[in-house]
Amino acid sequence: MKQALLELMRMNRICRMVLATCLGSFILVIFYFQSMFHPVIHRNPFAPDVCCRKGSRNALQELYNPTQLEYSSTAILHQMRRDQVSDTCRAYSTSSRKRRVLTPSDLKHLVVDEEHEMIYCYVPKVACTNWKRVMMVLTGRGKYSDPMDIAPNEAHIPSNLKTLNQYSIPEINHRLKSYLKFLFVREPFERLVSAYRNKFTRKYNTSFHKRFGTKIVRRHRKNATQEALHSGSDVKFEEFVDYLIHPTTQKEEPFNEHWQTVYSLCHPCHIRYDLVGKYETLEQDSNYILRLAGVIDYLRFPTYAKSTRTTDEMTAGFFQNISSHHQTQLFELYKFDFLMFNYTTPSYLKLD
Repeated sequence: MKQALLELMRMNRICRMVLATCLGSFILVIFYFQSMFHPVIHRNPFAPDVCCRKGSRNALQELYNPTQLEYSSTAILHQMRRDQVSDTCRAYSTSSRKRRVLTPSDLKHLVVDEEHEMIYCYVPKVACTNWKRVMMVLTGRGKYSDPMDIAPNEAHIPSNLKTLNQYSIPEINHRLKSYLKFLFVREPFERLVSAYRNKFTRKYNTSFHKRFGTKIVRRHRKNATQEALHSGSDVKFEEFVDYLIHPTTQKEEPFNEHWQTVYSLCHPCHIRYDLVGKYETLEQDSNYILRLAGVIDYLRFPTYAKSTRTTDEMTAGFFQNISSHHQTQLFELYKFDFLMFNYTTPSYLKLD
């Protein structure tokens, strides 16, 4: 009797094992057929981790795992730009021992859009007014609909946009890891001449004349008039260049953001940007980002039709009276922006 009971218990265990095996196999078969009709999205191993909004794809997912194949050539272009930045950073890190940890104060140029999970590092003189307007539309929760309805001075009011330095350290790290990060760049010397023209040749920029113009005239102009020393409103481009390359200038204080390097403003060797837009392809790159964010149906980047825009030919004219020695010194200041964003050395330069 006892032997029969043991045999019955053994048979029950075998039956349970067979039943469990069959059930597991059945579940695997279900998952197999589901995967045939609903393929799993495979993550790019080189893409950063993505923290998705519930029930939707964010811009970072759309960039690295696009649903629209017609934009594959654009994705390749931006991959090449990312690689250029990475290669330059690696080359720089092997030739220099300089390395520091970013602090929240380094992140004041990074504008955060929580709704669309994007971070934009703004660079003055690279269409940043229009991009700030666009970010105000994206983050305004319906307050704004047309970027061009926003006054330029309103776009530059700090309280109208939230920047990354306003978050806690854990919140900063999460957003840098999970949000799409982008910036826009411009040929460095074209951007520099644009800054000079805007800040030193326009009568309305009296604050720049007082703060920087008077200092430049005092240091770099012989026999300056009292009027020039007082107003600083007639700074010549040659004097501006002398000021930039003078050894005491950056020892006194960092460059103003309008002529500071992109390398120093946005820290691309510390922050891995997903997209590097270019001023030369401004509208195409901008609208590509808006498409990734899923807002292109109702929001387009404003068309740029300003006739006074600084061009390459205009920039060459400004450099005609700069000595080859000073050109070489200036190029050294902006060298990493040239290399990192794949801008060739201008043909008009006469370097030592």
